[in-house]
Amino acid sequence: MQPTSASSTTPAPFTSTGRRHDLDWLRIIAIITLLFYHTGMIYVSWGWHIKSETHSQPMEEVMRWLHRWRMPLLFFISGAGTFFALQKRSYGAYAKERVWRLFIPLVFGMFVVVPPQIYIEWLFRGRFTGSYSDFYPEVFHFQSYEDGGTGGAFSWHHLWFICYLFFYSLLSIPVFRWLTSPGGQRVTNRLGTLLNRPGGALWLVVPLLINDVVLGGFFPNETHGLTDDWAYFMKNLLIFWTGYVLISRREFWQILADQRRYYLVATLVCTALLYGSRAVWSDDVIDQHALLRTVYSFNSISLTWFSVLMTIGYGYTYLNRNHRWLPQLNAAVYPFYILHQTVIVLIGYYVLTRTSLGVYTGFLTISFSSLAICAITYLALIRPFQLIRLFFGVK
Repeated sequence: MQPTSASSTTPAPFTSTGRRHDLDWLRIIAIITLLFYHTGMIYVSWGWHIKSETHSQPMEEVMRWLHRWRMPLLFFISGAGTFFALQKRSYGAYAKERVWRLFIPLVFGMFVVVPPQIYIEWLFRGRFTGSYSDFYPEVFHFQSYEDGGTGGAFSWHHLWFICYLFFYSLLSIPVFRWLTSPGGQRVTNRLGTLLNRPGGALWLVVPLLINDVVLGGFFPNETHGLTDDWAYFMKNLLIFWTGYVLISRREFWQILADQRRYYLVATLVCTALLYGSRAVWSDDVIDQHALLRTVYSFNSISLTWFSVLMTIGYGYTYLNRNHRWLPQLNAAVYPFYILHQTVIVLIGYYVLTRTSLGVYTGFLTISFSSLAICAITYLALIRPFQLIRLFFGVK
């Protein structure tokens, strides 16, 4: 990610210079982790599109932590990337680029990439027995998919991230414009004063906790459905904005790196509280007691924010280095994200229905097969063709 000097048509008077290779590396790491996470969904007790009859409790506990870290980190990085993008584009050009990079792949994905997942789920659950060509017209009934394979065949599934990011990008333009004004710069200056205090960035969890108090009771479940997901939508929007601001000044970069051990300790404390509380109380007990539920939720949100800060701090310290493979990996990671869950579901269905592989051998087989097929698909079918690149948002 490379910021450049703002021209008269660009919006930002910020002075940040330099290249943040670490953000590219962290995006790649987070999305590859996501592939393993979604494969793990087959083998844990939580509901998903296809399920193994046997589950892994250790895998589920690892994924419980990853769930609080992976997507917020991607939203933080997306906010940071937005800052760099606005150093070399006007707001209008940025909005057009977001349509090209986000909206077009989202629509393409909803009509091409996601339907095979729903078809396989319907086969797996015995809801449908015909061919894919018999199934596909169901998409054009435009009946919304519902968890458990009920409802219709129209959905964005894992592409909810692209949908949310598209709305964040456009809705945030007035915020980014304000941040370049004298008033916005004064707020950023005060934020710098807070960051300079030992562990000061930890206090930025407060807006996230307020959001949980205000919206969490009305929208307690993370649905990815946009219109019924306002607590989660706003939480990640706040993280998106914070990623933008914390990357907007070079001195903030070093502060986050210098104070990374504070964030590590805070993350470890919240992790201990997460697993300690689960060792003492079941999910049902936590849900039935308002105080326990609130404390558990606050700790989960704190774990999210502290782990993101920790990752950014350590990433800048150790990963801010270029490599000859980085540009190619960075170009491939977005279509990889768009493809990965469909490939997992297709391979997972074959493994569950045609083999007798156990939990861990099945997990490894599906994960690495999906990784290989996504890579081959990108190299053979996406990268060489300009039209296909457009549908997958490749520059």
